[in-house]
Amino acid sequence: MPELPDVETYRRHVEATSLNRQIIDVVVHDERLLDGVSPQGLLQRLAQRMLVGSRRHGKHLLLELDDGTWLECHFGMSGRLRHVAAGAEDPAHDRVRLDFADGSHLAIISRRLLGHVRVVSDAEAFLAGEQLGPDPLADGLDEGAFTDLLRAKSGTIKSALMDQGTLAGIGNVYSDEILFQAGIHPKRSAGALSDEEFGRLYREMRRVLETAIDQGAGWEDFPDRAPEDFLLARRHKGGTCPACGGPVEAIKISSRTAWFCPACQR
Repeated sequence: MPELPDVETYRRHVEATSLNRQIIDVVVHDERLLDGVSPQGLLQRLAQRMLVGSRRHGKHLLLELDDGTWLECHFGMSGRLRHVAAGAEDPAHDRVRLDFADGSHLAIISRRLLGHVRVVSDAEAFLAGEQLGPDPLADGLDEGAFTDLLRAKSGTIKSALMDQGTLAGIGNVYSDEILFQAGIHPKRSAGALSDEEFGRLYREMRRVLETAIDQGAGWEDFPDRAPEDFLLARRHKGGTCPACGGPVEAIKISSRTAWFCPACQR
C-alpha cells in the first residue's frame, strides 16, 4: 500500500510535470474510483482549469486548482500517479485521466480500485473532517509532541504508529522499518516505552521516511532500491536481518503481519 513516502513522491512528480497546464478533458475509465462526483460532474469541475499547487497530509494528496478548489486523491492498496507525455502509451489500470492542452496527461492508476478521487472546496476543512493525526514530517511535530501522542495509546507501539488518527501516513511496511531501525519490538506497549526509546523512535521515524522520499520511494519497487541496512527487502520467509544476519520473523498484530528481528528487537 502507498504510504507517506510514496505519496510525497507522487506529489513531487505532479509539481515537476503537471502544474500550470490547462485541463481540456477528463477521461474516467472506471467511475468506481470517484467519490461524491459523477464523471460528468468531474469534467465540469476540472475542464479549462489548471493545477497550480499541491499539498500532502499523511497518505492524502491534494492538488490545488486555479479556482481555489482541490482534487483530493487517496491511493488505497495499489494506486499511483504518472504524468504521460504526448503520444506515449497509457499505463495499465489508468482509471482517471486529466488531459492537458499540450497533449500530455496525468493518469491516476489503481489496479485494485480501492482508492478514491474527489473534489473538495477547502483543504483545511477536508483534513479536519477526516480526523487525521499530525503528519510525521510536519515542522510542528517535535520529539515531545510525538512522545505525548504515542504514550497516550493503550495498544502496541506498531498499532500506535499505524493509527491514522494519531499519526497520518505510516502503514504496515514503514512501521516495521521504523521499529527495526529503532531496535524496538513491535509488540511493546506504547505506554511502556522510556523517554530515551521514544526519542530514538522519533529520530528513526523521520530518518526512514526522509530517506525513502530522497530515494524516490515507490511502494512496488523501492524495497529493491532501499539502503542495505533497511529491513524492507527482507520482510519475507527466509529473510535475514541486515544488522546481525539472523533470521527475521513474522507475527500478527491486530490482524496485520509484522516483520522484525528477534535478536535486535527484543
